[in-house]
Amino acid sequence: MTRSLVRYGSALAAAAALALTACGGSSTEDAGSSASPSTEQSSSASFPLTFENADGTTTEIPAQPERIVSTAVTLTGSMLSFDAPVIASGAAANGNFFAQWADVATQHGVETLWSAGSVDLEAVIAQDPDLIVVAASGADSTKDNISDLQAIAPTIVVDYSDGTWEDTTLKLAEAAGLTDQAEVTIADFEAHVSDVAGQITVPEGKANIVSYNGPGQNNPIGMTTGPHAQLLSELGFTIEEPNAEWHAQEGGARSDFVFASYENLTELTAETTFILSQDNEGAQAFADDPVLANVPSVVNKQVYGLGKNSFRIDFYSATEIVDSILENFGNA
Repeated sequence: MTRSLVRYGSALAAAAALALTACGGSSTEDAGSSASPSTEQSSSASFPLTFENADGTTTEIPAQPERIVSTAVTLTGSMLSFDAPVIASGAAANGNFFAQWADVATQHGVETLWSAGSVDLEAVIAQDPDLIVVAASGADSTKDNISDLQAIAPTIVVDYSDGTWEDTTLKLAEAAGLTDQAEVTIADFEAHVSDVAGQITVPEGKANIVSYNGPGQNNPIGMTTGPHAQLLSELGFTIEEPNAEWHAQEGGARSDFVFASYENLTELTAETTFILSQDNEGAQAFADDPVLANVPSVVNKQVYGLGKNSFRIDFYSATEIVDSILENFGNA
């Protein structure tokens, strides 16, 4: 019998009582060995460690984690980027890991727990984790099951919507005792950004960032304070700030996107447009929309995809974005 089953056997009974028969992730999908991806990790923190959670609570982590379960697919890539010992993770709603790091997860033997929106406590117990990671919000958050997860292993809560991907990465690294490794990952990325910035010619004028969904839907436009705008600014682009009055999403103003109506897209003025979640071919849907024919970027034939995995930024998708900028704007 495993350590978690001995220490937290009551959680198994609780899981059965919950009767989570609707959970699509009740059986795990083997992506490789369930062993820890790192045979030996040097700690850059002293344990036991008191971790400050995003919900205002604290978690005592008695020793450096060796078997981490991530219940939030959005956080998993960040942990893989600094070689945290992630053994299993929740998946996206489609049952898959994010494409930008799915191959890395396979190489590390990360198993699939469930699809976003589902929870299977028995699957978590079976992994015998010594640390569980929960997102504070989002479709992949399991915060409603926090007490059940805490009965299995020390559980931390991280808010990936608050701050940059680098902030999130460092927060996760703190809990894993791998801050030094995470700082190296971030420094290497920043060096790559600087290198690419010196190899490209940025078009004249401003650029905007659009998540194009077409008529009848909100079409989010990136704000200058958002992560995509900040990354493009590091590469030398000047980002057009969308009109805050266009925001049509319930819940108030945001710091990353203005959720604008389709009609507001005709009021964009930047000479270049980047389309989220699309490559250059997919971005042509925006350029070919007759309603947008007079938008400056369309007139200038300067509409580009920011990458199919560009909506959520982590180390892997950010690297893909930078590489796509080099491909589109690199000096001959």
